[in-house]
Amino acid sequence: MQTPLKKPQLHCRNKHRNGYDFAKLIKILPELSRYVNQNSYGNLSIDFADPMAVKQLNKALLLNDYQINYWDIPDGYLCPPIPGRADYIHYLADLLAQDNQNSIPTGKQIRVLDIGVGANVIYPIIGCAEYGWSFVGSDINPVAIKVALLITQANTLLKNTLQCRLQKDSGSIFKHIIKPNEFYALTLCNPPFHASAEDALASTQTKLKKLGKLTNSTQKTVLNFGGQHAELWCQGGESAFISNMINESTQYKTQCLWFTSLVSKKETLSIINKKLKQAAVVESRIISMAQGQKVSRFVAWTFFNQNERQQLLSKSHIKQNVKHYE
Repeated sequence: MQTPLKKPQLHCRNKHRNGYDFAKLIKILPELSRYVNQNSYGNLSIDFADPMAVKQLNKALLLNDYQINYWDIPDGYLCPPIPGRADYIHYLADLLAQDNQNSIPTGKQIRVLDIGVGANVIYPIIGCAEYGWSFVGSDINPVAIKVALLITQANTLLKNTLQCRLQKDSGSIFKHIIKPNEFYALTLCNPPFHASAEDALASTQTKLKKLGKLTNSTQKTVLNFGGQHAELWCQGGESAFISNMINESTQYKTQCLWFTSLVSKKETLSIINKKLKQAAVVESRIISMAQGQKVSRFVAWTFFNQNERQQLLSKSHIKQNVKHYE
């Protein structure tokens, strides 16, 4: 039997740390077989530049590892690689554990807000499956919300643990989404990284060249992981988006334990740190994650000191069964 390629850089609790067992995944989802071939190293793999291949792989992984029986997204919508998304969730669990005597709080009372949940609802799926957390997912795209609701209603795991809310104000992030008297243990976000459609296209072309899939400048570019306008780019790019998020978080400082966001570009960190200082946050952290050859990171900030965070996690309205942090 062929041994799956391991991904030792992934978080120790990441189900995908040992790579993809394509033989097993094909048994789970036979449709995947048409996209699986031996690569130049003699291992089974897919063409990661093919959006349909990525989509079928995701379907198989979600069925095999997270008990998601129905998952489908429209063509052109973001179809993210699941291992990296899982890492973000696991590192967030570690963040909470550090304020909870090294035990991960689990269960529905741990509420998480996913900014830009998208049609794929990957973060809520993983957070619900791994830790039993409940989620609110927001998005400015009505189609994404409609598809997210279909996935939610079709899967027992999500039915009573994920709420989807349409953000009607494209200039707001938390406003209109966080309701009075709501409290969240975490917010998470995979922000639009690029400053323009041209930047997003150039980034995709660079990736395809590395994969050997783009041989000339006139060749049509297909986004292998898809993505709509708001999923990929916004005016000012990720630095502007995260800066706005930090500014707006000051209005909800008592309603969230930790605000967080992925940060794609290392050069964005200096801008973020400046904004965090201006916002007078009590504590902030940059947490690194390594996935294969790529190093990613997320920023986390809070307006509570550690003693206050410990007390909030121990209160009856948020107190949970705990999973030992290893």
